[in-house]
Amino acid sequence: MKVFIRFLLISIILLSFAGTFFYLYQKSQESPVHYKTKTAVIRDIIKKTVATGSVVPRKEIAIKPQISGIVEEVFVEAGTMVKKGDLIVRVRIIPDMIALNSAESRLNQADIAYENTRKAYQRKKELYRKALISEELFEEIEFAFKKAKEERTTAKNHLQLIKEGFIKKSGESTNTLIRSTIDGMVLDVPVKQGHSLIESNNFNEGTTVAIVADMDEMIFEGKIDESEVGKLQEGMDLILSIGAIEDETFHAKIEYIAPKGEIINGAVQFNIRAKIELKDSHFVRAGYSANADIVLAQRQQVLAIEESLLQFKGEQPFVEVETQPQQFEKRMIKLGLSDGIYAEVLEGVTKEDRIKIQQ
Repeated sequence: MKVFIRFLLISIILLSFAGTFFYLYQKSQESPVHYKTKTAVIRDIIKKTVATGSVVPRKEIAIKPQISGIVEEVFVEAGTMVKKGDLIVRVRIIPDMIALNSAESRLNQADIAYENTRKAYQRKKELYRKALISEELFEEIEFAFKKAKEERTTAKNHLQLIKEGFIKKSGESTNTLIRSTIDGMVLDVPVKQGHSLIESNNFNEGTTVAIVADMDEMIFEGKIDESEVGKLQEGMDLILSIGAIEDETFHAKIEYIAPKGEIINGAVQFNIRAKIELKDSHFVRAGYSANADIVLAQRQQVLAIEESLLQFKGEQPFVEVETQPQQFEKRMIKLGLSDGIYAEVLEGVTKEDRIKIQQ
């Protein structure tokens, strides 16, 4: 009995060692790698860079008053379509008291001078008619009378200009009526009835009463990094994606590249401008943010492979092509244009070749 138990224990120990060795052997044996493959495809390859910016009208005008005063009435609101000369705002003049007092005093003096010269003219005219004074003396008093009359008219106009901002004899030409200077859409009216206005002059740009723009001609204004600006040329095409208009792109053409850059957040950026081809199906609002994909080069319907399939020996690219099931050979290839994902293949593989995917 003791012999049997001893034999059983030894057998169990030996079987345990054998099982352990077999398990370790199985773990040490790697399963064969099965490589997947891909083939080249026919596709378009577009090499592009991206510029960020916004869409703005080419013609955007800030309408400013030529006189100071108070907004008496506003005739338009944002979104209103206007023609050149359409009324936007009426201004009520608040005259300067010193200038008003001076103008009234000037008119009073002109009235007195006019009345005196008028009486003298009437007397001398009667004497001249009776041939009691010379023609030269009569012409002198006649000249003085006309001069006094003109001075009184000027003083009246000056007083009216200070009080009302316009002269009656000028008709509709009045600074108190502010009109649009272009055809377009009113984008903003930053003033309301009762607001004070400051006139535009050499020392002050004045209060903006409205912003009018031609929405039929929009441009893209953006910035591009100095590392990419050397690849751009005027006339190049770009594809514009507007954030507010999903699943739609617009074609544009570069018409300006800034000759001087600006340092923004430590990087040199250059301004670019492009004319946009608008679509009747979408209304593009001023100020939309946009990204422009600028096409640097493109190839249409060429043989291409994914760049992840490429390997390099020095600077020479190659791929591994399957010759027999799970048997591969190195094949040197010649590449063309690349967009960062796909590369054009000029020589080395065909559309039927199966290329090994690297593990």
